[in-house]
Amino acid sequence: MALAIVHTRAQLGIQSPLVAVEVHLSGGLPSFSIVGMPETGVKESRERVRSSLLNCGFEFPARRITVNLAPADLPKEGGRYDLAIAVGILIASGQLPQNCADDYEFLAELALSGSLRAVAGVLPVALNCRNAGRSLFLATDNVQEAGLVTGLRLFAAGSLLEVSNHLAGANLLSPAMVSDWPSNDAVDADMADVRGQYQAKRALEIAAGGGHNLLLCGPPGSGKSMLASRLPGILPPLVADELLDVAAIYSIAGVKDSRLYAGIRPFRTPHHTASAVALVGGGSNPRPGEISLAHQGVLFLDELPEYSRQVLEVMREPLESGVINISRAALQARFPARFQLVAAMNPCPCGYRGDQSGRCRCTPDQVQRYQARISGPLLDRIDLQSWVPGLTPEQLMGPAESSESSVDIRARVVRARDIQQQRQGCINDQLDVNGLEQHCLLGSEQEQLLMQAMSRMGLSARATHRVLKVSRTIADLQGEANISSAALLEAIGLRRSPL
Repeated sequence: MALAIVHTRAQLGIQSPLVAVEVHLSGGLPSFSIVGMPETGVKESRERVRSSLLNCGFEFPARRITVNLAPADLPKEGGRYDLAIAVGILIASGQLPQNCADDYEFLAELALSGSLRAVAGVLPVALNCRNAGRSLFLATDNVQEAGLVTGLRLFAAGSLLEVSNHLAGANLLSPAMVSDWPSNDAVDADMADVRGQYQAKRALEIAAGGGHNLLLCGPPGSGKSMLASRLPGILPPLVADELLDVAAIYSIAGVKDSRLYAGIRPFRTPHHTASAVALVGGGSNPRPGEISLAHQGVLFLDELPEYSRQVLEVMREPLESGVINISRAALQARFPARFQLVAAMNPCPCGYRGDQSGRCRCTPDQVQRYQARISGPLLDRIDLQSWVPGLTPEQLMGPAESSESSVDIRARVVRARDIQQQRQGCINDQLDVNGLEQHCLLGSEQEQLLMQAMSRMGLSARATHRVLKVSRTIADLQGEANISSAALLEAIGLRRSPL
């Protein structure tokens, strides 16, 4: 029988749909054609497969070879199908037994020598392969990443010859043993290194306790970026399910970050020249952007007004929904984007407005135009806004005062988040309207305070709900069952714009 079917998987967003590689050999002039909506990288696999088979000592059939990648309406790209095509040709030509590949899936690019090369997007493939009950053949360099998926039989191979020997039963490979990823409880950037800035430190702790968005505003050199870089150190480590979600995104994007596998949450800092596509993702075959790479972590936008207005506005929807939908003519992709936004900015073009030195010479019109670069709807979605003043010479050069370390602050954050998970099954920032009514109840005194704040500050319904969420987080950090007036007043104070 000159027909073989081998299984592999495509990449579509964070999904990995099954692809059946159908190989048929027929009479006629020798040719090699690939059908099934392949792009250039897939079509070029003809030469890689031909050279690999010959260099591994196999016979390349001098017949008409037709390879169909089914389903035909699913776009295929890259060299991830090379190994499956080569195995299919060996089976169809009788050089490997029929049905020897029924219980396996194959994912690797072939070098001309026949060795296997790693590909991107392995983790979603491993998850779906396990759910399908098959074993997975991968290049050796991909095995550690795929090993995050428990209950999957992995086979690491260095060449096409090793794969064919295993399928033929001549030299069986043992399932790959994956070493554990190193744990990392240490904190690289410690909050204790920051001098002064007690209000900003408090705002960071509250932001971490409930997953709230934060804006830091102050003159140049006051420590805004230094404070933001210490937020991951006070966030709780990634749990198993979160780690798999984030690792799948990084796998698709081809980004390597060993800190991620140690449970440290992502911290992404795109430059202010980044385009909207770079931020939210896109392309003809959609790829995740910075907001998806910051999933379950922090997206830090330094010099916020310097970003293009269009770039900033595309974040408004995912800030609310936690996902980003990218639509193209041929396909649609959906990427998770449950990130925590931390932004930093100067109060005026020169940066020194409100500074003790009195160096600012910006006119009111210049200040207004500068601050107007950030839209009201975007600011409405930022829960906490904190002023970061410049340090005095005595604070900067004097003896260092004792300050809490990130480990101590993280312990309180973890306790607060545990309370939230036990009470409502999510962190406070993700509470919906029903959750607010159930878990953010106010007494008559607190209701009166909130109504006064709504009138005087002109708070929208969204802003009011976010004040309630922040006050609930402050109460959780203090171990209080109900929202006190002090917690509510602190949340209202942190809502007040420092500009």
